[in-house]
Amino acid sequence: MKIALMDSGIGLLAAAAATRRLRPDADLLLSSDPDGMPWGPRTPADLTERARLVARAAAALRPDALIVACNTASVHSLATLRAELEPGIPVIGTVPAIKPAAAAGGRVAIWATPATTGSPYQRGLIRDFAAGVRVTEVPCPGLADAVEYGDEEAIARTVAAAAELTPADVTDVVLGCTHYELVEEAIRAALAARTGGADLRYHGSAEAVAVQALRRIGAGPAPELPRTGGLTVLHTGRPSTLPAAALGYAEGRLLAGQDHGAAVGR
Repeated sequence: MKIALMDSGIGLLAAAAATRRLRPDADLLLSSDPDGMPWGPRTPADLTERARLVARAAAALRPDALIVACNTASVHSLATLRAELEPGIPVIGTVPAIKPAAAAGGRVAIWATPATTGSPYQRGLIRDFAAGVRVTEVPCPGLADAVEYGDEEAIARTVAAAAELTPADVTDVVLGCTHYELVEEAIRAALAARTGGADLRYHGSAEAVAVQALRRIGAGPAPELPRTGGLTVLHTGRPSTLPAAALGYAEGRLLAGQDHGAAVGR
């Protein structure tokens, strides 16, 4: 079993680690685009071309499924990637977990990139899945970049700024960018101070997309299996290794089979 994941950078680590935990026997293929990142400021057409390049590089190695582990790429490029690769390779997109966050009927904050915050795409998800629920969209400028480069000072600064924009009575927090899941502990700490230690519910997408990828190929979770799965890394189509910044996160060290030093934000 081989499952590919794609993103502009290391935001794919969260879903890759979730897949590794669910199926230790699966071979993982991580295809990112350091030559073309960040994708966020690009036009939808330009972003889609970068996504196609990264997806084609992964598809050439014949994975059983491809996870688009990037919210922005899923918004703009998912239909194109599916048209090009399916039915041969199932393509699974990443959607902010607004539906499960709103299901309890609490007060929801959605942390997302500035490009996604207030976008028709996100507003549509809120309309469809959070009608009647109080939702606050929280832009997090610079947070994804800080996570990408493992910049602890910038992570602390940008998380603190987003926490200040989050209502103190919030009950549920959606991590609406795959990078944010890598620093969930830092976000939890900042919001605990903001909310007086309230027991908030956090909603990411990593495990959900991993489960969906397995379902699409007729498999299921089997975390008890021995870890026999390999790891292949492509950087803009070139064989490579995990970047140094990835090893600053627990997810990256899990994928590398290492565990040294404290994870940024963990």
